Amino acid sequence: MKNDEHQAVTIFRKYLQIPSVHPDVNYDECVKFLRSLAEEIGLPVEIIEICAGKPIIIITWLGQNPELPSILLNSHMDVVPVYPDKWKYGPFSAEKDENGNIYARGAQDMKCVGIQYVEAIRRFKNEGLRFKRTIHITFVPDEEIGGEKGMAMFVKTEEFRKLNIGFALDEGIASETDEFHLFYAERSIWRLVIKFCGNAGHGSLLHENTAAEKLRYVVNKFLEYREKEKRRLNSNPELSIGDVTTINMTYIEGGVQMNVVPPEMMVGFDIRVAVDVDHQQFHDLIESWCKEAGDDVHCDYRRKFPKLPPTSLDDKNPWWMAFKNAVDEMGLKVKPGVFPGGTDCRYIRPLGIPALGFSPMNNTPVLLHDHDEFLNENVFLRGIEVYYNVIKNLASV
Repeated sequence: MKNDEHQAVTIFRKYLQIPSVHPDVNYDECVKFLRSLAEEIGLPVEIIEICAGKPIIIITWLGQNPELPSILLNSHMDVVPVYPDKWKYGPFSAEKDENGNIYARGAQDMKCVGIQYVEAIRRFKNEGLRFKRTIHITFVPDEEIGGEKGMAMFVKTEEFRKLNIGFALDEGIASETDEFHLFYAERSIWRLVIKFCGNAGHGSLLHENTAAEKLRYVVNKFLEYREKEKRRLNSNPELSIGDVTTINMTYIEGGVQMNVVPPEMMVGFDIRVAVDVDHQQFHDLIESWCKEAGDDVHCDYRRKFPKLPPTSLDDKNPWWMAFKNAVDEMGLKVKPGVFPGGTDCRYIRPLGIPALGFSPMNNTPVLLHDHDEFLNENVFLRGIEVYYNVIKNLASV
């Protein structure tokens, strides 16, 4: 305790004060801080760099039967950019107000979870507990920009294979009610840019076959599909945003001068393909729209994740049953769903490793990536208690 503040809260605030913010993150202070924290508890630390300047931190607590598949507790160190003038307090000050709300970028997404993992293990060790399975706590880089130089490369390495992962926990999101969100699947991220070529000329004429006409046709098709998904979501209270395909036009480019019809234009879309959508049929649909628009229309898929396997939530999955029994014993209300965005689970589940996304934050406004992101210290401390019971069950499977 320091000034009547719980030790774990003090550690959490110190971690938040490290500005591991994009772009051009320097992870050196995170490595130094987390290495020191692990050594304080008596846990070995391994640092690997697959890409220069992109460290992956592995903290390990050896189980009684280390040959058994292990538990992975994953979090990412990086946070998204901030607009400091929009914040009540400095975004990396970790200021705590009179209500116990701790303000900082990463308070919810997801530095809280990384410290909660560590503090749960500290408690086990202090109580002299041991479990059958080895537990690995990983802190990875660059999740907020897609994880290509983080988890995406890590899972392909011999170092990852040697961890012998049987089950993984990763991030979820806050819940504004007394329920806790639990995520067993993710939609597939597709990002594409469509280029339209056509006749150019003077802006006073009505040229045939222009790039803009082709663009309009394709954009209308995408937005009609988007509207259909909005209606489906709004008409069914059983659905959440993770259950539908979302389409957003995020990029448009073309033209050099007001009186010149441009020879080419481009438009970009961010698409999150729902888990029940046939990928080949959806691909063919997009290609048909481009073909119908006319000649010289080219679709470039900048990112196109395959269909991601969900983690089963039934009694045949011992990991799920261990998780469920833990939260049931605590009397927690858990609401399963499909994660609306993307997490590092998208690289773990395709390996056949069951993974759940879970951040124990309820009765909390959802503020990830938002101004004045905060987490209440009591919610944070309660999260350690939740993980204590969940991890205990998982490590005993």
